[in-house]
Order: sequence, then C-alpha cells, then structure tokens
Amino acid sequence: MEAANPFNAKQIKHVSLVKEDVDVFVFWTRDPRHILANADELTQRGYPFYVMVTVTGYPEALEPNQAPVPEVLESMKKLSLKIGQDRVIWRYDPIILSDITNNEFHYNNFRKISQDLSGYVNRVIISIYDEYAKAGKRLNELEREGVLKLLDMNIGSLTGVLPDIKECALSANMEIQSCAEKEELLSLGIKPGACIDSGLLQKICGTEIKGKDKHQRPNCLCCKSIDIGVYKTCEANCVYCYAR
Repeated sequence: MEAANPFNAKQIKHVSLVKEDVDVFVFWTRDPRHILANADELTQRGYPFYVMVTVTGYPEALEPNQAPVPEVLESMKKLSLKIGQDRVIWRYDPIILSDITNNEFHYNNFRKISQDLSGYVNRVIISIYDEYAKAGKRLNELEREGVLKLLDMNIGSLTGVLPDIKECALSANMEIQSCAEKEELLSLGIKPGACIDSGLLQKICGTEIKGKDKHQRPNCLCCKSIDIGVYKTCEANCVYCYAR
C-alpha cells in the first residue's frame, strides 16, 4: 500500500502488507465496531493484532461526534471475548482539566468506565493534554465563547485526581501506565509505558522488536513501527485532537 506523510501529502512511502512482512498490526480507534466486525478475517489471514480504544466520555462541547460511550464499551467487551483481554487496551487520553472536566469529573468518569470494563481489559493508558497549534486554537475559541474555562494542567494540579484514577484502575484489576509523559508521574504511582510495547508484542504473538522509535516524542517508549494511519478520517471530530 501507499501511505502519505500527514504533514506532506506528496511524500509517499510504500508499505508491504504481505503477511511475511508484517509483524503485527496495532490499531488506534475511538469506535471499535468496525474492527470487531473484521476481527475474524484478520485472524483467519494470520495477522497478529491488538487494539487500543480511546474512551474519555467528555462533554459534547469537546467531543461533538463521538460514538455513544455505552455502545463503544459494549463493542470493547465483545472484542475482548473474541480476541482476549490482553489485546484490547483502554486509552483515557488526553486528560484535560477545565471547569467542565475538573478533578471531580475525571474521578467519577474514570471510575464508571473502569468498573464497566473490569474483567474485559487488563491495561489502561493515560496521558495529559499537550497543546498543538490548531487544537489549542479551537479550545481557546471555546473559552472565548464561554463554553468552558481551561485550568492549569501541571503536575501540581493533577495530584488531586491522578492518585484516585490509579486506585480506580487497580480496583478494576487494570494495570495503569502513562503515554509519553515525564517520569514525574511515577511519584503518583503511575509508571511510564509504551503503546507499541515490545513486551506485549512478544507475549501475544511471539514477536521481538528491539529499539526505541527515534521518530517519536522524547518521552515516548514505543518500539519501532510504521504509521499507515490517515489524518482527518476520524468521525469523532474532537476539539482537542491534533489529527483532526
């Protein structure tokens, strides 16, 4: 297949999807229903894969077209029963602090989702909102319109909620890890992790991929991979998303 650089459509790379050339597929999605519908075909063709599903349950102002959370959770549970708990990973990211998504909101929201997914998901990944130019502009516009007020998102502000989130995850029998965050979250009991995790790859499909992906952010721990995703294809249209 041909995959275009999202920042330069003229820069094309050719990626082989021949089974012998593919170690594993790692899917990111906000709506796993399409993956659920095609999981059997991928398995029959012999492609190892796992799926990361972002579920944040934010107000409509931030996630105007997100699929209904109950439907997404139900699809995650069905997918877990089909392919296994290790291969369905919940992402609660990015964490945004505002007057409509404050510490109390995140605690109650995370607790509800984690309890619903308990027994179906073994790992949850969190990250803190990083501002990208276009996303920041959209959020600032919401502030000007009086829809929300952004709050400080430094480590001091997060100490009021992250320890509680960690306890919710543990109560739901989930490992919790951070994505591309500074190690200061370790002081709150949340260890840094990798989304494209060499240890998980070896566990679920016997594949060993060595070496950190040098093209990712400095604090990213993912192993080497090739991104064939396409920007501006997600229907959720989240205000804070860099790929919108």
